[in-house]
Amino acid sequence: MSSSLHIVFLMDPLDSINKKKDSTYLLMRASHERGHIVYVLSKGKVIHRNGMVHFDVIQVIPPSDPSKPFVYKQRQRLSEKQIDVLFIRTDPPFDQDYLHHTWLLDLVKSPVYIINRPSGIRTVNEKLWALQFESLIPPTLVTRYQQDYQDFLNEQEIVILKPTNGFGGDRIFKVSKQDPNQDVIFDTLSLHGKHDVIIQDYVPEVSKGDKRVLLLNGNPLGAICRKQTGDDHRHNLAVGAKPYPTTLTHQELHIIATLKPKLLELGLFLVGIDIIGDYLIEVNVTSPTCIHEMNRAYQVRLEHQILEKIELNLSSITSNTVVLDKESL
Repeated sequence: MSSSLHIVFLMDPLDSINKKKDSTYLLMRASHERGHIVYVLSKGKVIHRNGMVHFDVIQVIPPSDPSKPFVYKQRQRLSEKQIDVLFIRTDPPFDQDYLHHTWLLDLVKSPVYIINRPSGIRTVNEKLWALQFESLIPPTLVTRYQQDYQDFLNEQEIVILKPTNGFGGDRIFKVSKQDPNQDVIFDTLSLHGKHDVIIQDYVPEVSKGDKRVLLLNGNPLGAICRKQTGDDHRHNLAVGAKPYPTTLTHQELHIIATLKPKLLELGLFLVGIDIIGDYLIEVNVTSPTCIHEMNRAYQVRLEHQILEKIELNLSSITSNTVVLDKESL
């Protein structure tokens, strides 16, 4: 584009991110390298006043060298009419503050591209939304009742237990029906029956790792296989797994094609899905990661491809209709 865009990142504190791994940093850096103005928006800094949404932001310059600090420019309040793009990049869990942000951002009337659409993020619980695609997921139970869990465990023999709002491999347990800790694990996750727990049949192909696939407007942007090097059954990078290049199978392409219409309908522009064996496991819509790992594996810069799509779409706007989820991308 010939003119600079004003791009806002609703995100966690800058001093909390690891620039050598964080995908948001790459998106910020690419925005700056392409001549756009970058702003950081912190939690609680979205304001609604006199029928318009405003943002208390800080303009920053992201360093090209991740070992260097951000350069802070002026702090200012921008109205929705003064920004072009807003990335929602705060990490899970989806708490009360997160919910309030999505409600307020729903009220934006100006043609601001919000990635991902707030109502879409609100609709898609990253672990539960996939339940509607029964043929794509392993046998799954969601319950807070001990007897349901015991019956399912006896039937499947080995299962994976996880909370409905975890991320990064947090509190994910592999349990067999011979495990003497099977009851205490369920009690711990469910807080003695006060919260739902997700229980899935164990997929043996997990020994080969799991795949993170990034989708841009419903189409594959990149993929990486994450594999644990030790005995830990979790293949999350946050708990020590290593990334490896990979290719997409026919079944994985089928999963993506099945999800695409729903993702477009919900305005979910940038999404990460997790696949183990032939099964869809999760759909990540809040702040999907692994751009760093894919860039290194394939010698690409996916963050620039994402920004290019946004720029092309913005340059073709002739009305106030947001069309990020149209096939034109």
